[in-house]
Amino acid sequence: MLGNTPSFLSVSPDGSKLTFVAVDSKNHSMLWLRDLGSQTAQPLPGTDGALAPFWSPDSRFIAFSDNTSLKRIAVAGGPAQTIAASPALGGGTWNRDGLILFAGSTFGGPILRVSAAGGSATPMAIRLDTPGTQMGCAWPTFLPDGRHFLYLARGEVTTSGSIYAGSLDSKEAKLLLKTNSAALYSPPGYLLYVRAGTLLAQPFDADRLELRGEAVPIAESLQFSPLNGRAGVAVSDNGVLAYRSVPPTGQLRFVLADRKGAEQALAAPPHAYRNPRLSPDGQRVAVTIDEGGSQEWVLDIARGTLSRLTFEGSYNGGTAWTPDGKRVTFGSDRAGTRNLFWQLADGSGGAERLVISNHTQVAGFWSPDGRTLAFEETGAGTGYDIWTFRLGDQKAQPFLQTRFNEIAPRFSPDGHWLAYASDESGRYEIYVQPYPGPGGKWQISTEGGTEPIWTRNGELFYRNGEKLMVVQATTRPSFSAGNPKVLFEGRYATYQSIADYDVTADGQRFLFLKTGEEGRQEINVVVNWTEELKQKIPQGKD
Repeated sequence: MLGNTPSFLSVSPDGSKLTFVAVDSKNHSMLWLRDLGSQTAQPLPGTDGALAPFWSPDSRFIAFSDNTSLKRIAVAGGPAQTIAASPALGGGTWNRDGLILFAGSTFGGPILRVSAAGGSATPMAIRLDTPGTQMGCAWPTFLPDGRHFLYLARGEVTTSGSIYAGSLDSKEAKLLLKTNSAALYSPPGYLLYVRAGTLLAQPFDADRLELRGEAVPIAESLQFSPLNGRAGVAVSDNGVLAYRSVPPTGQLRFVLADRKGAEQALAAPPHAYRNPRLSPDGQRVAVTIDEGGSQEWVLDIARGTLSRLTFEGSYNGGTAWTPDGKRVTFGSDRAGTRNLFWQLADGSGGAERLVISNHTQVAGFWSPDGRTLAFEETGAGTGYDIWTFRLGDQKAQPFLQTRFNEIAPRFSPDGHWLAYASDESGRYEIYVQPYPGPGGKWQISTEGGTEPIWTRNGELFYRNGEKLMVVQATTRPSFSAGNPKVLFEGRYATYQSIADYDVTADGQRFLFLKTGEEGRQEINVVVNWTEELKQKIPQGKD
C-alpha cells in the first residue's frame, strides 16, 4: 500500500530504480525499492519510519529522514548510517562532490548543508529579496553543474511562493517563477512543477538560469499538498518520469473508531475532506472540502447530509466550534490575507471577521468559557506562532512566539493550560504551558507528536505517525502527566499542522478520514517522456 504523503517517491539518477514510502500489512511505514525492470517492489530493511527519500548521484545510496535525523543506506544492503542529527522533512539533494543540501522543515527555515559522509549541518546564507513575506525555504534540488540549485521559498499563505535558483558560491538567488509548487529540473532542459493538480513542463536553460517559452501540461490529477508545496513527482537524469495520481474527488471517507481501533463508517459521500471537527454535542461535523477551492461544510451525522456553509473566497478552512455549538470559526481569504471569521453553524446570516492582520491565521480552539480563541499566525522569521483572541475586548495578542513553529493549540478542559506542537527539538513534539501564564512548559510526547486533543476526562491525545497516543494529564492542584501509551494504530489522513481527526467529548470514539478504494493512489512511470513533448515545445535557441 502506498503512503499518503505526496513528496515521498524518488527515481534513481540512472533511471533504473524507484523508491517510495509505503505502508505494510501491519501499518508500518518504510522505504520500498523497485527495479524498473521488475514487476515487484521489495521493502528496504533498516528504513522504518522513513520520509522524503532522495538519491546519491551515482544511484548507489538513498538518503532519507526519520523524525530525528538524516540517514543514508546502500541499495545493495547494509545498515543505515546517520548523516546529520536533524531530519530533512523539507527534502534534500546530493551533488557529485559529496555535498547534501536539505531543508529541516516543510513549513520554512533555512536550507542546510552537510557532507554526505556525515557531520554537523550548517545553514546556507541566502539573501531573500522579500524577507518580510517569505517564511523560509524547502525542497532544494541541484542543477546539472552541482553548484546551482532550485528551491521553493514559502509564502505566508499556501497559495503563494516562488521558485528561486541559488548558488553554493553566492548569497544571491534568482527568481524564476511565482508558484506554490516545488520544482524539479529534467534534462535536456525542462522545469517541472504543479499548478491546480496538473503537472507542467516549461523549457529551462540551466546554464543561464532562464525559463524559455510556455508551460505545457503533461499529466493530470497529481497528488499535491498545498500545505508544503510538494507534489508526488520524480524524474531521473535520463528521462524516466514517475508521478502519483489520485482521483480529483472521492478521496476520503469518515470513519468512527473505538478505543481498540474498530471502525464504523459514517453515512456521508466521499470527498476531498480535511480537518474534521465534531460539534460539542457530537451530532455534527464541520469540515473543509478541498475541491476547486476550499469551502466549509457541516455534516449532520444522523442524516448523513452535507450543508455548505461558506461561499466566498478561494480558501475557507481550519475550523473551531464555539463551546455552545452555535458558530463555526475558520480562516478565510475572502478579504485578502487569510484571517479569522466566524459564522452561525445553521448557515443563517453572513460571516463576520474577528481579526484583521497582514499575516495568515488558522483557527485553533476556543477556551471552555467561549471567551478566548487560540489560533496560529505566521510571523516574519518566526514561522507559525500561537496567538489568542479575546472576544470581550476584540484584541489579539501573541502567546508563544519563537523562531520555531508552534502549531495546533488546544485548551485544557479547565481552560488554564494550552497544549500545542513545536519543532524546536528538530521534530514536532507535544508540549503544555499554563495559560495565560507565567510558567514553564512540559514536554508530553517522547518520540515525536502532532495534533494534540484534550478531552474533559483529562486525557490528552496526539498522533505519532500512524499511532494514536494517549496521556493521562492532571491540571489541579498542579500539572502532571503520565507516560504516553499507544491506544491503537491505523492508516488515516493527516496534515499535521491542523488536526485531521477529532475525539468525542468523553474520549471514547475517534473521527478519522480514511482513503477508500475509490481513492487509491497509483505510481505512473513514463520512460523517455520528453520525446512526445519535443513535438509540442522544441528547445529554445540561445
